[in-house]
Amino acid sequence: MSTAKLTSSATLLNQFAGNLNQQCPRFRTLPRSSSSPFEGSRRVTSRKGLTLMAKSAPVTDPLEVCAKVSTTTPNRLGDCPFTQRVLLTLEEKHLPYDLKLVDLGNKPEWFLKISPEGKVPLIKLDDMWIPDSDVITQSLEQKFPEPSLVTPPEKASVGSKIFSAFVGFLKSKDPNDGTEQTLLSELAALNDHLKENGPLVNGDKLSGADLSLGPKLYHLEIALGHYKNWSVPDTLAHLKSYMKTIFSLESFVRTRALTEDVIEGWRPKVMGG
Repeated sequence: MSTAKLTSSATLLNQFAGNLNQQCPRFRTLPRSSSSPFEGSRRVTSRKGLTLMAKSAPVTDPLEVCAKVSTTTPNRLGDCPFTQRVLLTLEEKHLPYDLKLVDLGNKPEWFLKISPEGKVPLIKLDDMWIPDSDVITQSLEQKFPEPSLVTPPEKASVGSKIFSAFVGFLKSKDPNDGTEQTLLSELAALNDHLKENGPLVNGDKLSGADLSLGPKLYHLEIALGHYKNWSVPDTLAHLKSYMKTIFSLESFVRTRALTEDVIEGWRPKVMGG
């Protein structure tokens, strides 16, 4: 479930500094592949209620992205929330991409050559394979700045502790160890932020923070619902509305994992303690 760490974030970003600011022609829409709902590019659409209308994006050949394959359904995208964050970024920037689905239980030799640790997500930029969703999304933002998905620095850490709190509670076998309360506290803090600043993390403008939080909240909802019969309390109304909004985005629907893959993906964590 975690992202790869082949080189430090700073080193990778420095390596790309000379190439990331190149100017490109205007975007052209490529036809969607008939063989997979996750290939090709998304056509620009508008959404009511939120200022998410896309600006022009640069022309580019489809970017190669390595992602986990589904363990329950052939030729479907798997359940990695960090990979979905990358795909959401590509979708919202209207960049065409080709997925290379990898069986992480039986990694092919070609994949291990470009990812010695055997982890995803991985993207090819400027003829180099880049790991780590943080590095990838920063690199995409620098190379393809329009439409901007930059989160203001003062809001960049909103909800950043939710995922670890979720994993702690999911793995817990002691109902009195405080892990549930830790998660509730983090969710309540996000709810308060959305109440004051919403409907999204950065007001009415979609940002990278939303694209990072969305997949994690999606996994939280499915995994805790299945393994602990637990759901986000109705008292956190702003958070529940936020989740509904993010989960309904066209880009999210196109890149989300199957429910059964999320359940199976977390099973070893739950059973292993």
